[in-house]
Amino acid sequence: MTALPATSREWHLVARPHGWPVPADFALREVPVEAPAEGRILVRNLHFSVDPYMRGRMNDVKSYIPPFKLDHPMDGGAVGVVVASNAEGFAEGDHVLHGLGWREYAAVPAEYATKVDPELAPLSTYLGVLGMTGLTAYAGLFETASFKAGDAVFVSGAAGAVGSQVGQLAKLNGASRVIGSAGSDEKVKWLVEELGFDAAFNYKSGRSVRDQLREAAPDGIDVYFDNVGGEHLEAAISSLNVHGRAAICGMIAQYNDTEPVPGPRNMAMIIGKRLRLQGVLVGDHYGLQQQFVEEVGGRLRAGELKYRETFATGIENGVDAFLGLLRGDNTGKMIVSLDR
Repeated sequence: MTALPATSREWHLVARPHGWPVPADFALREVPVEAPAEGRILVRNLHFSVDPYMRGRMNDVKSYIPPFKLDHPMDGGAVGVVVASNAEGFAEGDHVLHGLGWREYAAVPAEYATKVDPELAPLSTYLGVLGMTGLTAYAGLFETASFKAGDAVFVSGAAGAVGSQVGQLAKLNGASRVIGSAGSDEKVKWLVEELGFDAAFNYKSGRSVRDQLREAAPDGIDVYFDNVGGEHLEAAISSLNVHGRAAICGMIAQYNDTEPVPGPRNMAMIIGKRLRLQGVLVGDHYGLQQQFVEEVGGRLRAGELKYRETFATGIENGVDAFLGLLRGDNTGKMIVSLDR
């Protein structure tokens, strides 16, 4: 067995944020590294994921996933290499996907680790386009929103990891029109010129989302994939056609609000249009995993599906990467890389 390091660094939540998180809410701490106990593997993390849902876990409230504990390491998706194994089926040098990110070394129960092949795809893609965010896009579009060929689709936060994949999958599967919103002119250009969106607009341009959406989709929309909430959701309700469907995946616009946010002012339209608005959580759809990997993996290999990743390098930049994600600094998937 390779000699193990004496210590590892990991990010702890030390205070519950009020509104926007600040660096003082977190601490990078050094902890000892020990050989893995029976049934566990020791993994040197190469990449870990930062995601918008993690902001909700910083609040001490009951939700679909337990909150982070104070003065404990945070967790999340990660990929790495096994440096020591005390579990059948795993050997030193194996690459694995697991849920103990935010740290340099992780002692992972073997049943919660999945082998991945770096020869089939770059390891970072197992956190994004072939990972949780990719499956979220796939399940949300096809299962929750019941997408069908000919639908006109609007995606908010379309330059993010989930949104960019939703728009492309819709287009590849026969959408009549795909519209996206993003937070900069550069991102808008990327959506249209590289990803094949029919139209996109900058929601930070000073013009209302409602007016820009109406211009981009004069005949209305049939599906709305919501990553943002707030003004975007209200605009989408106005533009949805009769029997339109909305997959409510995220509401990043209000994650850091300190007071309750009023709902859309036009919810009465839900009745007359017979709309369906449904939340989507990826954990409900792991049964689609094999189908998702086969279809999306095939489209990646064929060059039909494109993706971007935004990297922060070094564990010391983990919190900055997360805060940047909340500000919208990323294009595509935000990943913290520890590869060295």
